[in-house]
Amino acid sequence: MQYQIYIRSSFIVVIVTAILFFFDEQVFQRFIGSINPLLACVIILITGFILLSYLLSKDWFIIYRKEKFKKRLRVALLALLFVPVSILVDIIVGFWKDLNILFPESLLFYPAIGFNVEILFHVLPLTVLLFLLTSIFKNINQQNVIRVTIIIVSLLEPVYQTRLMFSSIHFPLWSSLLVLLNLIVFNLFQLIIFKKYDFITMYSFRLVYYLVWHIAWGYFRLEWLF
Repeated sequence: MQYQIYIRSSFIVVIVTAILFFFDEQVFQRFIGSINPLLACVIILITGFILLSYLLSKDWFIIYRKEKFKKRLRVALLALLFVPVSILVDIIVGFWKDLNILFPESLLFYPAIGFNVEILFHVLPLTVLLFLLTSIFKNINQQNVIRVTIIIVSLLEPVYQTRLMFSSIHFPLWSSLLVLLNLIVFNLFQLIIFKKYDFITMYSFRLVYYLVWHIAWGYFRLEWLF
């Protein structure tokens, strides 16, 4: 069941990526440049399969835990708590006009890219750090190592996402720090969800955030702010 869920999800992500690439070759360029997005997606998904298999074999994290849909939905909806901060900064200070992929392509783009992001910013560094730390500190309780690793990994995406804000005179320091803190807590929540529940619930959490921030707000901000 674990691997079936991941393989099915990956297949959908590849199909969606192929559709987007077929209709608009430029949609991925701002994120990965001239790299073929379909090839990149396949490589990331295969890597994710290998890494998740390792985490699963160690009984550290799992891909899918059978839960009632309502419970999974309640957890995913917690992502809504992090949207107001992003919208507030956008209204007061203003992010770049081309921040979001435009509707209706956004309906396909963000679910696909979100799956890849989970592997690159969460599964990959988690696996590498856990492998290294548990190999070095063999006598330390593994659960404590996992907690430390979660904290470290929760910093990676926020630092990457806000690097341009801190280097731009357009953004006051308070706005950059606020977005950074919001993203750190967001990522921390995700990784705790990954540990307590599963990869699919963590991904669902991001999907809810993307649905409101990137897709819904990404559509209306162009009319209201520009």
